[in-house]
Amino acid sequence: MPNDHELHRRVERDAARLAKAEAEREGLIVQTVYLGTLGLVFVLPVVAGAYLGHWLDTLSAGYSMRWTLSLLFLGLVIGAFNVYFLIRSRD
Repeated sequence: MPNDHELHRRVERDAARLAKAEAEREGLIVQTVYLGTLGLVFVLPVVAGAYLGHWLDTLSAGYSMRWTLSLLFLGLVIGAFNVYFLIRSRD
């Protein structure tokens, strides 16, 4: 009978863990907001870098895309770090 008692205890423990996990599960709205936030913290630096770079390129004489491309790349790097730190802070 000790095996039956041990099995019963394990099943009850697993059932309690499953019930706790179900109760703490995030809903669809929370996950959607989180994904939207991830997209926003990535896209905003990219767009800001592109606009600032384009504005700086219009101030220089001749045709130039140096600032646009440089700040666009910088925005990509900053956006990637933002996403990394946001994901890391959630865990």
